[in-house]
Amino acid sequence: MILLSELKEGQSGIIERVGGSGAFRRRILEMGLTKGATIYVEKYAPLKDPIELIVKGYHVSLRVEEAAHIILRG
Repeated sequence: MILLSELKEGQSGIIERVGGSGAFRRRILEMGLTKGATIYVEKYAPLKDPIELIVKGYHVSLRVEEAAHIILRG
């Protein structure tokens, strides 16, 4: 198990669990970051925040603190 925020550019994983609660968790799930989805880290911004991800064929940007709530299996 690894946190999404710990992945480096070019790495990928499968979402095991989305943490957090309330509106934050609902927003993440609505963006398609659901259990079993494959997620690929395309790149980090120059100051390492946010992270640009590819999920289900589309691009999503998340802050590193938000990505720390998403647990992956390698």
